[in-house]
This record gives sequence, C-alpha cells and structure tokens, in this order.
Amino acid sequence: MQSVTLKGRGIVEGQCKAEALVSRKPISFLGGVDPADGKIIEKNHDLCGECVKGKVLCFPHGHGSTVGSYVLYSLAKKNLAPKAIINQTADPVVVVGAIIADIPMIDQIDIKQIETGDLVEVDTCKGIVKILKRKETQKACI
Repeated sequence: MQSVTLKGRGIVEGQCKAEALVSRKPISFLGGVDPADGKIIEKNHDLCGECVKGKVLCFPHGHGSTVGSYVLYSLAKKNLAPKAIINQTADPVVVVGAIIADIPMIDQIDIKQIETGDLVEVDTCKGIVKILKRKETQKACI
C-alpha cells in the first residue's frame, strides 16, 4: 500500500507512530473517559469500552466541561493517554488538555479517511498525518 498523506494544522508539537482509534462522534473527557483506566465509558458512544492508551485518537471535536482538560492530564500522568490526538476541529478543552499533558495534537484533518486499526504517523511540526498501513481485514470465504 502506498501511504496516504493528510495535511492539517499542528497544534501541540510532537511526532509518533501508532494504531488509530477513530470515532465519528465528539468525545467528552469529563464523564466520557474513565481516568482510572483510559476507557471510553460514555453510553451509546461508538468507542464505548475502547481504551485510548497508546493510540492515535481521532475524533471530530471535543465537547463538555473544561475539567476534561485535567482528565487528559491525569491520563498522561498515569501513562494512559493517547499518543496523539487528531481532530477535524480543535476546541479549547481538548487543546488545553493536550498542551498540559504534552500530547501531540493536530486538527483540520479529514478523519473520515482514517479507520480504527490503521497504522498512522503523526508529525505535527510538519502538519501531516500519514496512513502507513490499512487495518487488515479478513476476506470472506465464498
């Protein structure tokens, strides 16, 4: 597979390469993510039960209380934070959380092109996200 490069706006400097965890819904870190284990706990959320630890977390934007910034910081202190955050539109709660937790963050990325399980590389200094490898899917036997 030839890598796909998406361009965006770097918000918090950093680089990483990890598996993507993609949501089509906004995430609230206060009440939506368990700070004790890093799992999404918001009922009816498409990532409910998934853990953000070590993933490149992709979601349209954040929502909810400003305390969500401190939840992100708490996740980082416990080594439960995502390796990077990719948003379509950054909001102040997630931006502040990413800054104080030192989590690379980029926005203005079309996250519809990224699937959960894809291997992605994030370079916020260059403002790019590369999809290095698509999630392997099992082919059905006919």
